[in-house]
Parts: sequence; C-alpha cells; structure tokens
Amino acid sequence: MSRIGKKPIPIPSGVEVEIRPGSVAVKGPKGRLEERISPEITVAQDDGTLTVSRPTDRADHRALHGLTRSLVANMVTGVTDGYERRLEIQGVGYRAAMRGSDLEMQLGFSHPVSVKAPEGISFEVPQPTQIVVRGISKQQVGEIAAQIRKWRPPEPYKGKGIRYEGEQVQRKVGKRA
Repeated sequence: MSRIGKKPIPIPSGVEVEIRPGSVAVKGPKGRLEERISPEITVAQDDGTLTVSRPTDRADHRALHGLTRSLVANMVTGVTDGYERRLEIQGVGYRAAMRGSDLEMQLGFSHPVSVKAPEGISFEVPQPTQIVVRGISKQQVGEIAAQIRKWRPPEPYKGKGIRYEGEQVQRKVGKRA
C-alpha cells in the first residue's frame, strides 16, 4: 500500500533532478545540492513534478515522508532562488564589515571577531549594523546565521546584541531604587 504525498513538488525549467537509491540530487542555475533519503521513502519524477510516497501509514513513515518532501522542496527552491537570512546588530560600538569574503565584527570584545565564509555561503554588509547571509542550502544558511548570532545574543535589559531581522526581544525592567 503506497501513499503519495498530497503536494507534488513542481520542477521549474532549467532544474535537473537525479534520483538514485538512497539519494536525490538537484542541479539548477545557482548550483547543485544532494541529500540522502531513507530507503523506505520513494521519490518519483513525472511531467515536471516530483512526488514523494511512503509504504504505509505508520507514524515513522509519515514523519520520514514529510521530512523528505520538505528537504527536496527546499533543495529545488535553493538551486533556483537561493536563501538569505538577515541579522541586525544593536549596541553602541557594535558593527560589522567585510574583509575580503570574510565577515569581521566589533562586538565589545578586546578583539574583532572574524567569521570565514564556508563554501556555498556569501556575506553582505549593506550597513555597518546589518548582515545578510546568502546561500543555496537552507540548512547551511540558517546554521551560519545562528553561529553569528551566538557571538552576542540579544540581552534582555538593554537589547544589545545580534538578532534576526524582525525578532522581538522580551525586555526586563531591571533594578528599581
């Protein structure tokens, strides 16, 4: 008994999908991504769409089915449009700048903090208080953005630190005399 996902994944023109046992590779205008998948889940390509199916309705098969579908859809989006994560820096003297392809930040330490751009990731600093992380892998973009944020997470009293764009920080009142 095979269950097919309700949402087939459309394949845009210029995107090539290679399905092998245990892995799916997607190649597009921005690059190439490959992901291992569970051998129990099947991915099929027909008429410009990808369908992901599972063998039974067991809970573990349903979970793997949703995970695989999301991973493949994110790969298709990544090689066509790419992903970006925006960070904001708040605090007196806190700023970022580009040094070649690396990111260098002044975050109140006695030394500058340098972050090397891994392969497939690019940084951009439109303003000294903004950082843009770009890449084709959603997981890698999110992971690098989280590592940058970890250097100075926003603190609850003054709100100083690195935060994601649009992130709301719960502020505390502080001491009262």
